[in-house]
Amino acid sequence: MIIRTNEQEIIFIQQHDHGFLSGEMARHFNPQLLGRTERFEDVVLAAYEHDRSWIGLDKTPIWYDAEQVPYTFMDFPLALKLAFYRIGLDEIEAMNPYASLLCSMHFASFFHLEEQQEVVGFLRKERERQKRVREQLGELPEDLIHSHFRLLQFCDDLSLFVCLNKPGVSKEDEFPWYQEGFERTEPFNRDTGKPLVAEWVSEKEIRVAPFPFTVPFTTILKYKTVAKENIRKLGIDKAYHAASWLEQEITFVQ
Repeated sequence: MIIRTNEQEIIFIQQHDHGFLSGEMARHFNPQLLGRTERFEDVVLAAYEHDRSWIGLDKTPIWYDAEQVPYTFMDFPLALKLAFYRIGLDEIEAMNPYASLLCSMHFASFFHLEEQQEVVGFLRKERERQKRVREQLGELPEDLIHSHFRLLQFCDDLSLFVCLNKPGVSKEDEFPWYQEGFERTEPFNRDTGKPLVAEWVSEKEIRVAPFPFTVPFTTILKYKTVAKENIRKLGIDKAYHAASWLEQEITFVQ
C-alpha cells in the first residue's frame, strides 16, 4: 500500500488504485509528445494495470512491528513482493504482451544490484519475458519502446506525487521525491528541455508544467482513512476493513 500519516489517522491507498490514476494520466497524455503514435493504447493499458501485482497483497495491511506503522510499498518484505510482481506480470502478459514488456522493464528498473538471490532470479525471469515478447511481436523500434517506457514511468511518478502528498500542500512541504520535477521527462518538454514539474494549486487542482495532456481533466483516487485509535482497539485488519472507501477528486489544470 501507499500510506500517509498524521497525528490521528493513517491514509491508505491501494496500489491498483494508484495504478488507475496512472492510467487516467496516460489516457489523457498528448501522444504527439512521444514523436509517434503506434501502440499508444497498449501503453495506456500498461499504465492502468502496472501495479496489479499488489491486488492480493493489498487486501489487508500488514503491521510493521519495528516501525509501528503498516508496511508500505517501499519497505514490504522483498521475497514476497518479488513473487507477487511475477504473478502480476504474468497476468498482464496474458492481457497484452506489449504492455507486459513495458511493465517488466519498469519493475526491473527498480533493482540496480543483483547481489540478493531473489533479485537475481527475478531479473533473469524478466529478461526472459522481455526476450520472449520481443520475439513474439517481431521488429519493435527501440525509440518507440523507450518513449513508451518513459511515459509509463512518468505516469507512475505523477500518480505517486498525488498519493504521497496531502492535497493542497505547498511546494516546500511536498514529499521530497518530485520537488525538482520528474526524472526522464525532458523529452516531453519541447519548450526548455527541462523536467516536467507538478504543484498543487488548491486542494483539488494540480498544475503540470509545461502541460503534457490534451485537455485539462478530472479523475478520482480511492482511499481509506483509519483512525489510529481504532487500530489500537481493533487491530490493523479489523480497523482497515471497518473503514469506508472514500474518493479524492483531482483536476489537472494548465
